[in-house]
Amino acid sequence: MTEHIQVQDSRRDLTLPLFIPEVKRMGGQSRDYLGDPTSPSSYPGLSARRSMFLRVGAAFFAGFFVCLAVVAQYASSNQSCLPFSLFTALLPTHAGTPEWHQYPPAEPTNAFPSMFPSSVGYPGPTQAGAEPGVAATAPSYPLHSGLVHLVSPTRFSQDNAKARKKHFDIFRSWGSLSPWYSIQRGKFGIDSGPEAPNTCNITGVHLLHRHGARYPADYSRPGGFALKLNMNAENVTATGPLSFLDDWTYKLGNEGLTPFGRSQLYDLGVSMRMRYGFLLKNFSETNTLPVFRTESQTRMLNSAQNFALGFFGYPLEGQYQQQIMIEAKGFNNTLAPYRSCANNDVPSGGYRGQPYADAWKAVYLKDTVSRLQQYLDGFELDVEDVYAMQELCAFESVALGYSKFCELFTEKEWEGFDYSDDLNLWYGVAWGSPVGRGEGIGYVQELVSRLTQTPIETHNSSTNATLHNAVTFPFGHSLYVDATHEVVVLNVLTALNLSSFATMGPLPTDHIPEQRTFRTAELAPFATNVQFQLLSCSTEHDPQIRVIVNDGVAPLANLKGCGDHPDGMCSIHAFVDAQKENIRSTDWDFVCNADWTIPDGWETTTGYPPP
Repeated sequence: MTEHIQVQDSRRDLTLPLFIPEVKRMGGQSRDYLGDPTSPSSYPGLSARRSMFLRVGAAFFAGFFVCLAVVAQYASSNQSCLPFSLFTALLPTHAGTPEWHQYPPAEPTNAFPSMFPSSVGYPGPTQAGAEPGVAATAPSYPLHSGLVHLVSPTRFSQDNAKARKKHFDIFRSWGSLSPWYSIQRGKFGIDSGPEAPNTCNITGVHLLHRHGARYPADYSRPGGFALKLNMNAENVTATGPLSFLDDWTYKLGNEGLTPFGRSQLYDLGVSMRMRYGFLLKNFSETNTLPVFRTESQTRMLNSAQNFALGFFGYPLEGQYQQQIMIEAKGFNNTLAPYRSCANNDVPSGGYRGQPYADAWKAVYLKDTVSRLQQYLDGFELDVEDVYAMQELCAFESVALGYSKFCELFTEKEWEGFDYSDDLNLWYGVAWGSPVGRGEGIGYVQELVSRLTQTPIETHNSSTNATLHNAVTFPFGHSLYVDATHEVVVLNVLTALNLSSFATMGPLPTDHIPEQRTFRTAELAPFATNVQFQLLSCSTEHDPQIRVIVNDGVAPLANLKGCGDHPDGMCSIHAFVDAQKENIRSTDWDFVCNADWTIPDGWETTTGYPPP
């Protein structure tokens, strides 16, 4: 039977089916349950022999249930009188059934907080040492792989065995669902690392980062596939590489951070403390605390809190101040600008990329559907089902650590999946989107305001005038940290006019370009981070700025007054002037509220709508 629940995702509200499946097994198999009053063993008038059998049976089952109690009590020490496989077999499984675990328990019976104080005194002598500063002092930079806690597939589809690439990495082939990793030096066109250049000192950092790995925000594809499979379970036979579906359950939650996602932000906090901890001396000298910002959405707040735990350590009280900006329609918020941009919600606005991605799916998954269909009888696969399986690979991996769905596809098909996300986000929120630049311009205004220590005169975008005051939007700090979404990171990079990422032009839907300058796995993965690094250099007359995306230095040469610098630096003065021009040429009201239309065949590489 099916009920309906109200589910909110990060971009819109959905009414989605919550399915409560009947007891079904793949292939129509059924199971008799102990104590079923309709079974023959429940008939009256048993003989003495039957009576003795029942007494013996009762003794057996009594011992059985006592054993289960022992299993429950001693499972942690692996003591049991039955193998766990038998215990599990007695619980019927249903293909595609949701399996959700609620922790912590609402009212634990053994919770006595007063008996477990967080401090009992007697701390012993401690003295803080000097703050670390790897980015300022080390000759090289520690690179981040993003792979801790995740298990790679032991194999991929054999169809592509001869064409396997030497350096293929599935964790870097999931588009914006990939974990963040350090970009190879020179990948963005600047042969320089994120460590301070030899003649420079780091004086400040503005950090913009995405939340960590999460559960699906939209139930329609991964969860929809599970629902479809469950509804047909009694008629389905799965064999070969799909045989695992017989016992597969849907274990993904909705929107919240996964354990791996929490670790990503904690690790990012530790990493930034190791790199830029010395900047905290400025706060000690001025007797102030840093102000970090995030949004009210659960995964955003949890991401910010885990980052802070990694950066400051426990307890957090007295070490920084966390501003929580409301993420909802009716509230201006530069970290969630799509909430106040009406044209974001129209198909030709923030969702313009979906038709492009769909067209590409039909190309790269054309043969995949028939290849997988041969292993599934009684269930007709389509492109969306197969694409959902690829999404399940990514989401299950970052939620559970491993996914059997990953083994179903070839390396070429994973490259196709990766590119589908490029298409979706390029045309939906970045340089190919009519709303990309407008949605990112509010954050650019705030960045300029902080760099110049000048209040924003006119709040005519997604900026929130109520929160722009000396307390919640302070000037003169050496460290700022803002948490946001991947779409906003791409909005901001577009609004900054970092056009080197758009040099390849509009993305085709019939093939993957060989030289790709726009890859969401590089620019907007889970826990992606953009560092605006401020420097004072003996070889430069003016203070400098660099933009570093996931440890890759981005070129600024296209910005007026910046020039082609080997370390990707530009004077803060020239950078600010270039951004002021971007602000002047971007009309938020026109982008978000005007009734413009997209002509057939129209394309853009500036993230702005047609006049």
